[in-house]
Amino acid sequence: MSAQAVRAFMSIGEVLALLQGEFPDVTVSKIRFLEGEGLIEPQRSPSGYRKFTYNDVERLRYILRAQRDQYLPLRVIKDQLDEQAVRPHAVSDGAPPVRLSREELIEAAGIDEETLAEMESFGLVAPVARRYDGEALEVARSVGALARFGLQARHLRAIRAAVERETGLIEQAVAPLLRRKAPGAIAEADETAREISGLLQELHNALLRGSVRGVLGR
Repeated sequence: MSAQAVRAFMSIGEVLALLQGEFPDVTVSKIRFLEGEGLIEPQRSPSGYRKFTYNDVERLRYILRAQRDQYLPLRVIKDQLDEQAVRPHAVSDGAPPVRLSREELIEAAGIDEETLAEMESFGLVAPVARRYDGEALEVARSVGALARFGLQARHLRAIRAAVERETGLIEQAVAPLLRRKAPGAIAEADETAREISGLLQELHNALLRGSVRGVLGR
């Protein structure tokens, strides 16, 4: 075996060193566990030692980001990888897109079927091609958390209405940009929409904090 071929493989300790900068909590046991669950398949040396490639490392990053950033169960991540036919040689650098079935959304968000049905009836979430995206998962988790304080989906219709009004403001602001035919107009409109959205969110948070202080008499 050539020196170049030898360098193409890494030990589990070397993989751990590469990952711990972004994932401080990852351990050798965690990597072995993911292998046992069938999410990664490192090669083995004749003596049984694991041999990882850089593609294996990227696949691990893919999985760990999905857990950390999207809180997805391993079963859901594995199903997504299988569905997208993602293999170690074809894993991108980003986290996998969220495309959940109804049952997967309920499990990942920690809600029940009744809560999801109520959310849909009030327009808080809606599937696309019978799948739910990352935004739907965030909304479902938030609604589930608010339920602990006695706030149900029906109480949140005002928030949905406020979002629609704010969307109308953004649409009005970027309409002149979208009417332009110049190159880059769509990208400029997208950047402007994001900036306005952030400013509206900051305004909303400031007004809400002030109102809450008033409720508490502070």
